[in-house]
Amino acid sequence: MTAAGRFPVMEIFGPTVQGEGMVIGRKTMFVRTAGCDYACSWCDSAFTWDGTGKRDIRMLTAAEIVSELFRLGGESFSHVTLSGGNPALLARLDELIALLHDRGIEVALETQGSLWRDWFLAIDDLTLSPKPPSSGMNADWAVLDQLVAKLTELNRNYSLKVVVFDETDLAYAGEVHRRYPHASLYLQSGNDDLAERDPAVLLNRLLRRYEWLVQRVMDSTSLKSVRVLPQLHAWLWGNKRGV
Repeated sequence: MTAAGRFPVMEIFGPTVQGEGMVIGRKTMFVRTAGCDYACSWCDSAFTWDGTGKRDIRMLTAAEIVSELFRLGGESFSHVTLSGGNPALLARLDELIALLHDRGIEVALETQGSLWRDWFLAIDDLTLSPKPPSSGMNADWAVLDQLVAKLTELNRNYSLKVVVFDETDLAYAGEVHRRYPHASLYLQSGNDDLAERDPAVLLNRLLRRYEWLVQRVMDSTSLKSVRVLPQLHAWLWGNKRGV
């Protein structure tokens, strides 16, 4: 957020269904912010950080964001997802969260767990999504350890999610599970074809990938207390943006 109290917003849309993680299937509005401290090789929202979406950035106040959410969604929603990029880069999102809570709206956030924000404690549904080897990024285990320990100690509603593309990612998910055995862990099959424009063609591919992941988890002796998810919005709308 700038000194003027504005946030870099890429897009606001919905209502739609949440396609990932602990609140999959939940009716929600989305606020997508610009900027990320990672550059994952398979990122499906790279426009938030690679410069290609720079012209779409609007610097909005918290009140302006809330106003647009209700202009688009009316009285038809009770849940907002903060997405990116990585919204955790924004130090004062507590202002937006407070305004939403004042309107009776629950708030979800997904972040890779690369840094702590005190406003995490105000999030209703918090997903930490450390990135597996296929992303090309390296998780900072020390930071993630601190986040998980703090959220557990304070009894916050959080979960872990790992996107899986291959056997190496699956082994990484196993390490996450061993490291944080008491945390809810969601495994999600990854979308490896962001260029496909035909939703039906993509769905067939994603179904096969999901079937592979389900079978591998069922065969595993270490991945016992996990949930295996598809990327629901990609099943429904393919690679379309803003849904």
